[in-house]
Amino acid sequence: MERTKAAHTPTILTNDPSLTAWGYAVLDPFGKIYASGCIKTAPEHKKRRIRKSDDTQRRASGIIRKLLSLVKQYNVQFILSESPHGSQNASAAVMIGLVVGITQTMAECLDIPIEYYSEGDAKKCALGKLSAAKNEMIEAMTAVFGHKWRTGTKYIDEAVADALGVYHVASEESVIFKMMKR
Repeated sequence: MERTKAAHTPTILTNDPSLTAWGYAVLDPFGKIYASGCIKTAPEHKKRRIRKSDDTQRRASGIIRKLLSLVKQYNVQFILSESPHGSQNASAAVMIGLVVGITQTMAECLDIPIEYYSEGDAKKCALGKLSAAKNEMIEAMTAVFGHKWRTGTKYIDEAVADALGVYHVASEESVIFKMMKR
């Protein structure tokens, strides 16, 4: 279902940021899902015969274009994001900085408030524990939001479930979110 700018109910973009599989959902403060999906990018520097850094920028641009189109299409007024954590190597650390830079810069440039929540926050709120398998989050978010967002494609459902988990914890803890429900 598409929203128009004339709608009065605030719209929220929630994210599970990743350079490889960026999960997102667009909802209202009452849990109605307008859009959800996964922005998948893959390295192609060898195939394209370009520098690895140029390929990383290509991938980031694809994510940014999709997120900006969602913000415009659904008149997003609040952004939520999982806060990326941990890195196993220098390349992973660069990717963490990149995805935080994308979300924070987008929020700043568009003057949209943003809040971050940890993966542990989302799991604790949804499941009552800090650690859980991906399938447990999918099932927990299905219990909260129903089946309509599920695609049957594992990586998409995992990414969207994590984005919905961020929304779920914000609906319980965010002062701004609670004000939007009035």
